[in-house]
Amino acid sequence: MSDQAPPADASLSATDAVPSALPEWGVAQIHGINRIGLWSLYRKEVRRFFKVQTQTVWAPAFTTLLFLVIFSVALGRGGREILGVTFESFLAPGLIVMAMMQNSFANSSFSFLSGKIQGTIIDLLMPPLSHGELLAGIVGAAVTRAVLVGCAVAFAIFLYPGAKLMVSHVWAIAWFGLMGAMMLGFFGLMASIWAEKFDHNAAVTNFIVAPLSLLSGTFYTLDRLHEPFYTISHFNPFFYVISGFRYGFIGQSDIGNGSSDVLLAAAGLLALNAVLALASFALLKSGWKIRS
Repeated sequence: MSDQAPPADASLSATDAVPSALPEWGVAQIHGINRIGLWSLYRKEVRRFFKVQTQTVWAPAFTTLLFLVIFSVALGRGGREILGVTFESFLAPGLIVMAMMQNSFANSSFSFLSGKIQGTIIDLLMPPLSHGELLAGIVGAAVTRAVLVGCAVAFAIFLYPGAKLMVSHVWAIAWFGLMGAMMLGFFGLMASIWAEKFDHNAAVTNFIVAPLSLLSGTFYTLDRLHEPFYTISHFNPFFYVISGFRYGFIGQSDIGNGSSDVLLAAAGLLALNAVLALASFALLKSGWKIRS
């Protein structure tokens, strides 16, 4: 036996003979959509809010039910009807979709902002996920939470004796609910990119999201407003989400004179979500307030 090291040329040739298990440096190994990464991000976001489902799903249902009880007792006495249905049945769809939108915003905004503040944002930026996949995972989880909250609120309202959830147009319920959840999901992500602390995010919630949702026809029809508030309300996208969602339940809406106006509102919300998606994608790609 010899304890001398083999010649260098022999070592190199032996190394070249064994194929390397590592990919070539700089060559992309994932083509198209990173389905595993996208699914992992989506599951991570869903499991994050579902671990505290009492706070994130059931608490909004209880709070919304309190809104229904208070307003129906205060304003719904004497068999009052709006758009041909009882006040409670008029109020219920608006409360459902309002809770959906608010929780969609809360989910997407908290997820990204908490990572920035706690220093764990690198866990979202380092994996091999494109900006579109990152956007889809976060907003998709926000929409999932919105749907779960909507189902929980609908169940709570179903148990309330004064309200009836009638289904008139299933497509409108699904479309306007989805458009509203996506709209606030994109907006929440953009707000979290801009915000530098939780106070900034709370300011957006209290001074933008809450007023737009509460003053959007949830508790009344727009014909009760005087100018200029009547005209201003027509520029509020929350109004079209809530009125279109209500149209799916009771078959009536104060958007316009007929179903054609509801379809126009549905197309308008699709265009608005496309703009918000492009704006969110551009912010993520720019790295503004993310990588600094």
